[in-house]
Amino acid sequence: MSQIVSKFQELGLTLPNCPAPLAAYVPATRSGDTIYVSGQLPSVNGDFSAYTGTVPTELSAEKAKEAAQICLLNNIAAALTQLKAGETLRLVQMQGFVQSANDFHEQPAVLNGASELAVQILGENGKHARTAVGVSALPKNAGVEISCTFQAIKE
Repeated sequence: MSQIVSKFQELGLTLPNCPAPLAAYVPATRSGDTIYVSGQLPSVNGDFSAYTGTVPTELSAEKAKEAAQICLLNNIAAALTQLKAGETLRLVQMQGFVQSANDFHEQPAVLNGASELAVQILGENGKHARTAVGVSALPKNAGVEISCTFQAIKE
């Protein structure tokens, strides 16, 4: 975990607190060395307002890419709550959902914001499998939601 915290500092990023769940679920759970993170929205200190609406009509694709980065940071924060001493994270899979207009087909480009940041933060451990899906609505009218699966590995 210390490697991740150091990388956040090096990149000038702030590690968010683990976001509180919006309903009856936990932010993350662990089974063996696998950590499953619930879908995370682009909330900054509980505020979703900067990244709401349909892409690209109400939220630009560029702002949606920023939203994807925030979703990733929230996924990492949730996953870190499940680590034991001497462990770090390896990102295995990312599932991304973009609230999209019917004629918008650039969901992979939006999710690249999170994928590229994952590699910056985790290095080789940030390379992952990914799904990018367009949907008609997301909780809290968020433009993006991302859920990640991590593996806990020795630091």
